Amino acid sequence: MPYYHSLGTIPHKRHTQFRKPDGSLYSEQLFSTEGFSNDYSLLYHCHPPTKIIEAEPGYSVAPDIAEEKMLKHRCFEGFQLKPGGDYLQSRVPVLVNSDCHLVLAAPNNGTGDYFYKNADADELIFIHEGSGVLHTVYGEIAFEYGDYLVIPRGTIYQINFETENNRLFIVESFSPIRFPKRYLSKFGQLMEHAPFTERDLRAPSILRTFDESGNFVIRTKKKGMMYHLHYGTHPFDVIGWDGCCYPFAFSIHDFEPITGRVHLPPPTHQTFEANNFVVCSFVPRMYDYHPLAIPAPYNHSNIDSDEVLYYVDGDFMSRKNVTRGMITLHPAGIPHGPHPGAVEKSIGKKETGELAVMVDTFHPLMITRQALELEKTDYTMSWAE
Repeated sequence: MPYYHSLGTIPHKRHTQFRKPDGSLYSEQLFSTEGFSNDYSLLYHCHPPTKIIEAEPGYSVAPDIAEEKMLKHRCFEGFQLKPGGDYLQSRVPVLVNSDCHLVLAAPNNGTGDYFYKNADADELIFIHEGSGVLHTVYGEIAFEYGDYLVIPRGTIYQINFETENNRLFIVESFSPIRFPKRYLSKFGQLMEHAPFTERDLRAPSILRTFDESGNFVIRTKKKGMMYHLHYGTHPFDVIGWDGCCYPFAFSIHDFEPITGRVHLPPPTHQTFEANNFVVCSFVPRMYDYHPLAIPAPYNHSNIDSDEVLYYVDGDFMSRKNVTRGMITLHPAGIPHGPHPGAVEKSIGKKETGELAVMVDTFHPLMITRQALELEKTDYTMSWAE
């Protein structure tokens, strides 16, 4: 995170005595990234955050890989994923590699009475349908359609939906999710040329302190296994915190598109980055304004990256038969571009209303068995029409 935030009550100096009204000490916790060498926050608990009273055996939640190697364009109808279950039960990995997992979910319910912690990966949750509140140890964040929720690994949270029908596109990143370096000053501020600013980010705003004892289950994901850890005190017993590492929300509708006289490449739309992949936001925007401009994207070769596009809403003039929630995979090694007739059809168009999330990975993606159940098998030959 590029800026400092504080919520609740904290002591004047870190690592010093901070006492409750009854004279006992609050328990300080350092939540740090990359050891002690990067962003961190300090949280002050009513009780030590270490009181495990039971640890259940783990069980596998690792993706079931169907194809490790392939070289053809693929398409998956994301909204064919049947809705149901709670937040964790509904999560289905679709495309995966050692850098990230791309996951679909269609939960009817949130986390209920359990808590969740992903100990392996930062999570980027795109809200395609639904609204609700993300409850975390740092406080609460309300979310709705179009929001990205960025949750640092190790964050304990619950997610509650106000809606029954919810659709999520989730990126699990095994390296920290950051803003693109070219958007940041040498001191970490988002610069004038960036397509969004700190003003567009929503940090946790309401901190509720639960000073409670009992049996609280934190479902914790680690190395493809899920462990149920029981704690003797409520994990949301924080009285205050400060720092630069915490969950936040950013709406895709607040992404300000960059346009030009001729067609600009996909990095123009970049929103986040991590090791070996980037995330881009395609939003409504004016088309290119050179008098001879061709608004449709040019054919391009995926020399060293797999390109995944998750279609959200709007009209996509470069591609036929697009549906909401569709995922296309254009792997490294073969070129792709507009469907036949789309280039000529785009000439003279002034604007687009498309909304999509793109993930470009620099290591090949593998396809899960659940993804094959959603596949549109005739997509590969759709350029031959």
